[in-house]
Amino acid sequence: MPPRVSLGAFLANARSALTAPQRASPLTLVVGNESADLDSLCSAVVYAYLRSHAAPHTLHIPISNLPRDDLKLRPEMTAALAHAKLKPSDLLTLDEIPQDLAAKDSRWVLIDHNALTGDLAKKYGSSVVGCVDHHADDHKVPQDTGDEPRVVEKCGSCASLVVECCRSAWEDLAKSETGASDVDEHLARLSLAAILIDTTNLESKDKTTEKDTSAVSFLEKFTSGRGAFFDEISAVKEDISSLGFRDVFRKDYKQWEDLGEGFEASSRHKVMGVSAIVQNLDYLLDKAGGDDNVLLGEFKEWAKEKKMDVGVIMTTSHPGGKFQRELLLWAFNEDAIEYCKKFYQAYKDDLGLESWGEGRLDEVGEGEWRMAWHQKSLSSSRKQVAPMLRQTIKGGTKL
Repeated sequence: MPPRVSLGAFLANARSALTAPQRASPLTLVVGNESADLDSLCSAVVYAYLRSHAAPHTLHIPISNLPRDDLKLRPEMTAALAHAKLKPSDLLTLDEIPQDLAAKDSRWVLIDHNALTGDLAKKYGSSVVGCVDHHADDHKVPQDTGDEPRVVEKCGSCASLVVECCRSAWEDLAKSETGASDVDEHLARLSLAAILIDTTNLESKDKTTEKDTSAVSFLEKFTSGRGAFFDEISAVKEDISSLGFRDVFRKDYKQWEDLGEGFEASSRHKVMGVSAIVQNLDYLLDKAGGDDNVLLGEFKEWAKEKKMDVGVIMTTSHPGGKFQRELLLWAFNEDAIEYCKKFYQAYKDDLGLESWGEGRLDEVGEGEWRMAWHQKSLSSSRKQVAPMLRQTIKGGTKL
């Protein structure tokens, strides 16, 4: 077994391999999902490191699924990286992928999603060879993935599944007496950052699974101070006071394009975008100076930029220490209005939707429809709500 290197040295080696004039072929790239949240970013690095150090020792290159400039929108990642003696500049982003890297010269392992999206899907969709994910299965990853895993199952955090998937390799690696001695603690810190944020320090009954608990138990062999660590990362993540509205909406954003019910295959696919925000609607209105039109106008501009048919804001917050969710749904054309109305009728009871602010943000008009609700189903995050909306748009049966 080759000696272990530090995470910093590993990422430097990965950068050299990706950007070298003469590249190995095929390259194996590990990429998180397009929202590029803490779970995706940390899990990709941890998986890539552990797989690279396990037989057959193929270099796995972790890619952060965002432009480099967008790393500044994720101060929680900067905080987590510091605990692993890393900086955002150490990460590889979409900007580092060579323009001439062909699909045939690459293998892609998906972390925290199981279907490539956007430009990556168009260019590399045929080169996906595995995944580790905790979202609904889009059935885009081949069933036979060879020496890479195909894991798609419910869990609070994808990082927990990565730990489980790579645990044997990690345990073997930890026995090594050569190389960097603190790498286990650094890997554990990155993994814990994702798991603790996604499960609220294992206190969220709706999200935490046995695999999350087991992963944390394993990780705590290498590091301590879980409570203080969670408090630190959580505080940084929830501070969006310095961000403008466009950055708030795009910080944790996912988009899907589906063929609407009753439309021909040649028709334009319907675009649904979901912004997950770590503060509630009251906070956003305060940020808008108490002016509903400012907040709504800012989101409408974002929706236009992304060419949305359906725009969604999902908030999480902890007023008085109590976890809450809110949902705002906005249809921007007649087809979208029908989808949103059907979604509401089909899922209002499942999601526990109750009018927000006495209908203050609601509007039913010509070519537009907008509703905001308190969401009493606290277990239903974007992982659950987005598939419901997509199923409605596609005209499928209720999930």
